[in-house]
Amino acid sequence: MSELHAKKESAALASIGASAAITVGKLVAGLMSGSLALLSEAGHAAVDTGATILTWLAVRAAHKPADDEHHYGHGKYESLAALVETGLLFALTAFVVIEATHRLLSRDVSVEPKAIAFIVLVASIVIDAVRWVSLERIAKETRSDALAADALHFSSDLVASALVLIGLIFTYFGYPQADAFAAFGVAAFVAIAGYRLGRRTVDALLDTAPAGVADQVRAAVEAVPGVVSVDFLRLRPAGPVVLGEIGIGVARTLPQERVARIVEEATEAIKRKAPEAELTLTTTPLALDDETALERVLLVASRQKRAIHHVTVQEVDGRRSVSFDLELDGRMAHGAAHEAATRIEAAVREELGDDVEVETHIEPLETRELEGHDAAPDLAATIASELAQHAARGGVIGDVHNVRVRRTNAGLVVNYHCRVDPALTVTRVHDAVDDVDRRLKTGRSDICRVVGHAEPKRDV
Repeated sequence: MSELHAKKESAALASIGASAAITVGKLVAGLMSGSLALLSEAGHAAVDTGATILTWLAVRAAHKPADDEHHYGHGKYESLAALVETGLLFALTAFVVIEATHRLLSRDVSVEPKAIAFIVLVASIVIDAVRWVSLERIAKETRSDALAADALHFSSDLVASALVLIGLIFTYFGYPQADAFAAFGVAAFVAIAGYRLGRRTVDALLDTAPAGVADQVRAAVEAVPGVVSVDFLRLRPAGPVVLGEIGIGVARTLPQERVARIVEEATEAIKRKAPEAELTLTTTPLALDDETALERVLLVASRQKRAIHHVTVQEVDGRRSVSFDLELDGRMAHGAAHEAATRIEAAVREELGDDVEVETHIEPLETRELEGHDAAPDLAATIASELAQHAARGGVIGDVHNVRVRRTNAGLVVNYHCRVDPALTVTRVHDAVDDVDRRLKTGRSDICRVVGHAEPKRDV
């Protein structure tokens, strides 16, 4: 049992004891004195006792976790209990008004104020004050509709008891009708309490969004980096928590890992601003105005689960032209590969426009995991020497090192590192490394793959 739930349940149990004691005291004093106002208050207290028992049961039921039949938990039990309490308050109001009217018209009802009546009323006022303050604090702390309803009852009881006390004082000094007028006052306060409680309960049952929470949540989410927009926000109270859904827009070019981080950061921001909110967050990919053609082409390839590289975007006489290398399984039949290329070309035109020229170059992709082992040291040394010679001939790269040669079923795989001037462009370095790789493969038909990794020269 959580600390908040334990606090709510203990508060509800204490209210039951207080309400029962007040009810018995007012009933005995009312019967002994004949005061309608005091008997009305006894009835009010009896209703409160029953309502408080409902509150205790509702608090216990609302704490149950969600199940197959109640996907959002049982928080509405508290609102349902508050609705029943509202009905009881209005029923008591009607009874008191009818009886008070009858007493005013008949004028034959005697009221005998006795000491026990004054003692019970003063004690009741003190108990009501203590319970009102205590329950109000706990209801706010735990966001419990049922405890808030109980607090409202004790506050109205306090005022009503004060009215009854005033009525008895006037009756004691020779104004017997004051008791009936005090009963009217009690009825008025009970009706007001019922209206306030009923309005709040109906709002909860009709899923009225809590005031101010939506603005807090929206502001918190909009401040999260990467959130482009808040598309929708729906909130509804469910006992002590606020449930709902929120949809945010994010750039469609973002990788899934980044989108997941944005969702996590948005969730944390909501918890900081509105700890009581438990929201389901969904994302919608948006096409932003600042997307480049390159980003859009890469996005199309990602959707098609295809690997592409060397994307070239041109503007030719006012018409856009796009070309790229499409990597497909080298074992695939060319007819099937051409169909795959045609599909991705059509998708690019759909994204960029029907007038866009799209060309693909199909390259074989090795999809198998190659089994291999290190080649003989003398072969590795020979290939390292050849790499150094080809590098020296080009004049751009140097210090060929960390040469590794592996034998696989597909042929030799050669990996090496080299150094270049850090001021050179990526294109210039790439061309130089490609030239060395090409020269090495030209002289050796048994090499299937060469991977050259260029590093910046170190300052001596």
